[in-house]
Amino acid sequence: MPASIEAQITEWIASQKQSMIDLLRDAVNIDSGSYDKAGVDAVGARFEQHFAAHGIESWREPHDVFGDAVHALVTKPGSNEKPVLLMGHRDTVFPKGEVARRPFTIDGGRAYGPGVADMKAGLVINAFVAAAFHKFGGAPCPIKLLLTADEEIASPSSRPVIEREGRAARAVYNSEPGRPTGNVVTSRKGGVFMRFEIAGKAAHSGGNFAEGISAIGELAHKIVQIHALTDLAKGITLNVGLVAGGQSVNTTAPHAEGQIDMRYIDPADRATTLAAIEAIIATPTVPGTTAKLQINGEFLPVVQSETSKILFDGYRAAAKDAGLPNLDGEFAGGCADSGFTASVGTPTICGVGPVGGKAHTAQEYLELDSIVPRAQALALAILRTGVD
Repeated sequence: MPASIEAQITEWIASQKQSMIDLLRDAVNIDSGSYDKAGVDAVGARFEQHFAAHGIESWREPHDVFGDAVHALVTKPGSNEKPVLLMGHRDTVFPKGEVARRPFTIDGGRAYGPGVADMKAGLVINAFVAAAFHKFGGAPCPIKLLLTADEEIASPSSRPVIEREGRAARAVYNSEPGRPTGNVVTSRKGGVFMRFEIAGKAAHSGGNFAEGISAIGELAHKIVQIHALTDLAKGITLNVGLVAGGQSVNTTAPHAEGQIDMRYIDPADRATTLAAIEAIIATPTVPGTTAKLQINGEFLPVVQSETSKILFDGYRAAAKDAGLPNLDGEFAGGCADSGFTASVGTPTICGVGPVGGKAHTAQEYLELDSIVPRAQALALAILRTGVD
């Protein structure tokens, strides 16, 4: 790759820092909780404006319930090579009205606001890297962008789109926030999110106690058994994080429910742990109760393959040239859409977005000085891609 192209692209990205911050401000200042289709689509429209302003082709893949998937493509006419896929999500965990309470602000070298790091800043660097390649050329393959709408609720509408685009790509960079250490993510846990319901029988807890069957009593037994499946040494964790049930304090509970968060590292542990949970749900401790289990959503783990390690090694070398000499790969207990592309066999690395922390809280922040070097590192990694 001619050094002149690398210099042109990295210098142009450096000149765009304020424009990147301006786009980030616009994106953050739109409420876009996962169930707020109008808000998530409004964020998508703002990025579509960016693509149009830079002459980049973009289009939507509509969805009736959740936000539309937004696609963009930078390529040479007639190219049929497999693209590099730059991926990210537009939704946040925050409710409507959060922007009014705490809009985008800058304090010192940090930016704050709902979704500023997780992961609107990652979408911004993807968009500007695409603009740089459209302006100067030099990409060894097409560059595809995918901006999804529902990652924070396990991508119920986006998963088939992500898996399809992942299979069609030669490599995937998911621009989730860089770790507070400055590292990227090379492996992640998988997660399964479940809800179970228990049916009992109501009775007056004073006058007819023996006629009652307590669903809450059964819930308590099941929680203890489910939590006992945790195996920290293997990276398997079980957490019943939400519970509800009962009719009144003086009634044996006719119904109860709980929601389970299950995390694992080894793909083989998914089936065995899930089978154990199903057995617990199917086997009553309190006679007369019945229960049922449903999976509400899940993420697959990111397991670093040999080709993903090659991709990471190339990214780390590019990051060093972009002024990030000590960058390394990290394991993350959290889940992300990168698990879907890794699981279809496409080389994948995650956490290549700007550096931030305290996601999902009112203290979420982004290190503003990380925007330019992280965008430059991504651009250089694409320029030098050797993964087929």
